[in-house]
Amino acid sequence: MTILVTGAAGFIGFHLARRLLQQEQSVVGLDNVNDYYDVSLKQARLDELNKLRGFRFVRLDIAERDELDRLFAASKFDVVVNLAAQAGVRYSLVNPHAYIRSNIDGFVNILEACRRNSVKHLIYASSSSVYGAVTKMPFSVHQNVDHPVSLYGASKKANELLAHSYSHLFGLPTTGLRFFTVYGPWGRPDMAMFIFARAILADEPIQIFNHGRMERDFTYIDDIVEGVVRLVDRPPIPNANWSGDDPDPATSAAPYRVYNIGNNRPESVMHLVEILERCLGRKAVKQLTPMQPGDVPATYADVDDLARDIGFAPQTPLETGVERFVEWYRSFYRV
Repeated sequence: MTILVTGAAGFIGFHLARRLLQQEQSVVGLDNVNDYYDVSLKQARLDELNKLRGFRFVRLDIAERDELDRLFAASKFDVVVNLAAQAGVRYSLVNPHAYIRSNIDGFVNILEACRRNSVKHLIYASSSSVYGAVTKMPFSVHQNVDHPVSLYGASKKANELLAHSYSHLFGLPTTGLRFFTVYGPWGRPDMAMFIFARAILADEPIQIFNHGRMERDFTYIDDIVEGVVRLVDRPPIPNANWSGDDPDPATSAAPYRVYNIGNNRPESVMHLVEILERCLGRKAVKQLTPMQPGDVPATYADVDDLARDIGFAPQTPLETGVERFVEWYRSFYRV
């Protein structure tokens, strides 16, 4: 197959592209390599991918419709995995238009290009942020998620709605993946694990929100990639039992599906800090602060549907994943 991975210079996109290339797939990686965070880290990821046979990189913004259409027409992709997006909850408070351009306009461009070029399966990144104000846990894909508490979460919910409309109208098979707090080697510098490690090594204080009463379903990157890879050649089929009288948000009478990908085990952020302290051999200077706007106190994924349909669910223990992250961090930054 020829597979397009958008956001290939990003954290998840890099790992997914590398795994697909190791399986001898032909991969086109697309990314605009913006400066939301350290461009040199993104370039280092691309340098690793360029060492592998079967990879071609295209520097392009998915919001650039004409150029994206030309790429699709010339490349004839079998499968598209859309991981390109403006990430981050807190950044959406200060730069909302970046989320509309990438996560809404750009996603519609992807949908249109897939429709016009008969793509067999579109997989796209959603987020645990879509659960918003929902408090019943574990979070299930069969729950209603109409109360986002951040623009980022709203944009990801919009992706799911747009994907369903294209599955319904045009028969485009779409699979949305709600990722839960992904971490690991080559991770994003704007996420807690990266921020904490850097601060602890520099003897700088770390902020722990909600006065330390935060829980996250930390999911190791290799588990995320395994889930995506298993879904690549499994486009969804219509649910023959779906009914508009009692609509199931996770399925449809159209070829549409939504899954959680999480470790199914929420961990205290304070526990994460303790593990980091052990792995780094240093104590953290902790500052307990109030909850931030757009944030939620806890996330917890129900992954029963994913396990049933692909025979796999994330399972890497937090201790193992953090140790691997720290090993990479020390090597990459030579600290």
